[in-house]
Amino acid sequence: MARDSIVVLGAGIIGINVALELSKRGYGDHITVVAQHMPGDQSINYTSPWAGANFSAISGNDANALRWDQGGYLTIWAMIEAGGPEAKYLKKTPSTEYFDVEPDSNKIASMKKYLKDLVILPPSSLPQGVKFGITFTTITINAPAHCAHLVALLKSQGYGSIPFQRRRVASVQDAFLSSNTRVVFNCVGGAASKLVNDAKSYPTRGQVLLVKAPQVTQSIMRHGRDYETYVIPRPNSGGNVILGGYMQKGNSSPDVYADETESILARTRELLPALGEPQTELLAAAAGLRPSREGGARVEAESLADGKLVVHNYGAGGTGYQAGMGMANDAVDRAVSALAALRTKAKL
Repeated sequence: MARDSIVVLGAGIIGINVALELSKRGYGDHITVVAQHMPGDQSINYTSPWAGANFSAISGNDANALRWDQGGYLTIWAMIEAGGPEAKYLKKTPSTEYFDVEPDSNKIASMKKYLKDLVILPPSSLPQGVKFGITFTTITINAPAHCAHLVALLKSQGYGSIPFQRRRVASVQDAFLSSNTRVVFNCVGGAASKLVNDAKSYPTRGQVLLVKAPQVTQSIMRHGRDYETYVIPRPNSGGNVILGGYMQKGNSSPDVYADETESILARTRELLPALGEPQTELLAAAAGLRPSREGGARVEAESLADGKLVVHNYGAGGTGYQAGMGMANDAVDRAVSALAALRTKAKL
């Protein structure tokens, strides 16, 4: 196999997770990652750095979403338990989640199977307007540091010395870098609406605040009928916390709005009064576009001419960090035969 036998298109958390999964399965020496945006970039079209990045019940209720959530949670949990380098910016964190509308029964049943320390709160303990609540041990992630750290690991010899090429492509076909390229993993997020003409893809705008609040040691969220409020500490960040937020379907504005900042501050202080203490310092406000998709994320293999294969893996919306490893496992599984054929050919 050649260095570009396998190409991962996209270097957000979804593409990075696919590269990591491929490396763990022994393909690190044969991967090239191609992306317009890389960790460290700041662009409205590169959402990963501004994610709250924890595990929550924000995802859908369909079988795929539930399976990817479980796979993602258990994989990341295992990383922390193993104590390896991949866990540097991951942390087990106590979490409380409130719901203004009771979650689907399938979702509750699924969460009961695997979430650590899960407790369903008695109705008498819930804030006004809340219909359902849980506590459990979540996993919080320092999003920008985690992405940059994983890329550094993937570039190292132990993971296959994977090259990351900054390049903008006009089509998925452009990701077949040479005649050696046989498998492309399409992890382009919101760009799928144009790159593969997916009419189901759309942006969901969010605005978040980065604050320094070392007194915050828990994650807390409230899932409203038409809003999301959340407080998510970032591990190994010196006390930084992400506050949010908004879920504005179809809105692609890159602007940051003062009234939204004030709303986030008010809602999060009500949810967690400790944020009102004097040491809380507002560091930045940012907008990002979640790469959403009607009907949920697309993880699907598409066979092309000459035995080439594209595995689509995009549309995770706001669940890329929590479901990403579950999606990566599914995506690589869909290419098992093509990957095995590459190995067989290399031995001939």
